[in-house]
Amino acid sequence: MGLLGEVLGDLRDETADLQTILRPLTPEQWEAPTPAAGWAVRDQVGHLAWFDDAAVTAVLEPETFTASIPHDRTVDDLAAATRHLPCDELLRWFTAARARSLDAFATLEDKDRVPWYGPAMSAVSFVTARLMETWAHGQDVADALGLAREPTPRLRHVAQIGVRALPYSFLVRGLPVPTDPVRVELVMPDGAAWAIGPDRVEDVVSGPMLDFCLLVTQRVHRDDTALTCAGETANAWLSIAQAFAGPPGKGRAPSGKPPMA
Repeated sequence: MGLLGEVLGDLRDETADLQTILRPLTPEQWEAPTPAAGWAVRDQVGHLAWFDDAAVTAVLEPETFTASIPHDRTVDDLAAATRHLPCDELLRWFTAARARSLDAFATLEDKDRVPWYGPAMSAVSFVTARLMETWAHGQDVADALGLAREPTPRLRHVAQIGVRALPYSFLVRGLPVPTDPVRVELVMPDGAAWAIGPDRVEDVVSGPMLDFCLLVTQRVHRDDTALTCAGETANAWLSIAQAFAGPPGKGRAPSGKPPMA
């Protein structure tokens, strides 16, 4: 199994975990507010379904996708457009859209290029981004419902795309991309060490992988993590880190609680 097959398998597992949470929800729980301002559980799921459908078009009809990018619509606009759907219909939509996207992704080769809302990506990065989005929006759902999710080794994919998105985090804000290399050293959920970047550099980010993934998906404020960093570039990056495509995210306000252990 190649790298794409590995990521695709983990996306299937991440999808199954989220669907396990969603299936038993009551109509009231679908309306529960999530940490994303103005978004309920239903909006998180509708967001995933809408972009799954977009991903299918991007893979199977790239020219159609590129010509149909909604430059004048925000993610809040898209959420509002699907807010009228009954919760059972919303779940069916997400289930079907995710199945279609998984089938489409299975037609790709590792080095195929896929257009998206930021720069075009390799097939591996594209599928990894869908896994990242599934995990991040699943976290919003879990937070809304007061559920504690067990972190899995699948987070390594989120961490990797978070590191690779370092230049984009600066570019999307109109900032010059730093040239100093950054090393990221994280502890995986099972206690294993994970690192990416050159050795013996001044800029180093370290800490729990879960904290790093929450930060680069902007699900937590930097002050609420146990991450540490050395170096000016690493410090600047952690304040604006963004693993997802699109305009700069709003991020989360600090909780005022002690940092995560």
